[in-house]
Amino acid sequence: MKFSLVMSTLGRHDDVLAFIRTIEGQTYKNFELIIVDQNDDDRLLQSVRQLSPSFALKHVHVPGVRGGSRGRNIGFAKAEGDIVCFPDDDCTYPANLFENVLRLFESRKVDIVCGRAADESGRDINGRFEPTAQPVTVDNVFSTHIEWVLFFKRQAFERVGGFDEAVGVGASTPWQANEGQDIVLSALKNGFSAWYDPGIYGHHPELDVVNPDAKMRKKARGYARGMGYVLGKHDYSLAFLLKYLIRSAGGAVVSFVKLNFPRVLYYIQVTMGRMEGYWAGRLTKQ
Repeated sequence: MKFSLVMSTLGRHDDVLAFIRTIEGQTYKNFELIIVDQNDDDRLLQSVRQLSPSFALKHVHVPGVRGGSRGRNIGFAKAEGDIVCFPDDDCTYPANLFENVLRLFESRKVDIVCGRAADESGRDINGRFEPTAQPVTVDNVFSTHIEWVLFFKRQAFERVGGFDEAVGVGASTPWQANEGQDIVLSALKNGFSAWYDPGIYGHHPELDVVNPDAKMRKKARGYARGMGYVLGKHDYSLAFLLKYLIRSAGGAVVSFVKLNFPRVLYYIQVTMGRMEGYWAGRLTKQ
């Protein structure tokens, strides 16, 4: 089985090169990396050409194209693997990741394997994830994966038509996150199966939501809109949305008591964004 890694990137250079260097340490060697370079200049291209990795490396330069989901779909068109995944341009993978993912595909007989984001110690970061392995369902899809630790069998990805390019970071819409949940929900509706295991994880810089600055608060609004949009698009009930609204509103109250006013503003952005996205997602059904 061959893995195709599709990385869409914009504005990063050293992190991409670091990923290329570290991925050579994978214990499972049958993989390729496809870099979809959305930068307007060719700095990354020139640097990539100087590398001689032991695996197949394809560089697709698409200046002027924007959006993570769009870049991933472009990259998939160049992929040759049986299994496809979509690393972020600032993440890293543990050396045994592909080996462990392949073992789950074989033992669980599923179409999708999902993992989580973790720091170097294995602690959850950038989200809340289930502590135990389990099938992915419409009820737990928001706590059982993150898009850059998401592995699709080729036929499942093709069947759902790839990522919705209106959802995700860099999209030309307000819906700036949860493209992973969106595509997994589409796959589940098409009869495909998915499995989550907390032992499957990658590493990523941790977002500061304890003392969020203005940039982080703005990002939170866009991410929350993405989640709300996916909830509305896939016909989740108001009751399902409400539990997430209560969580973020409660976070604002607790932060206020602790006099952490930047975090109060952060949770207000999250609450408002989820509501905005949900109603917009519902409108797509009309």
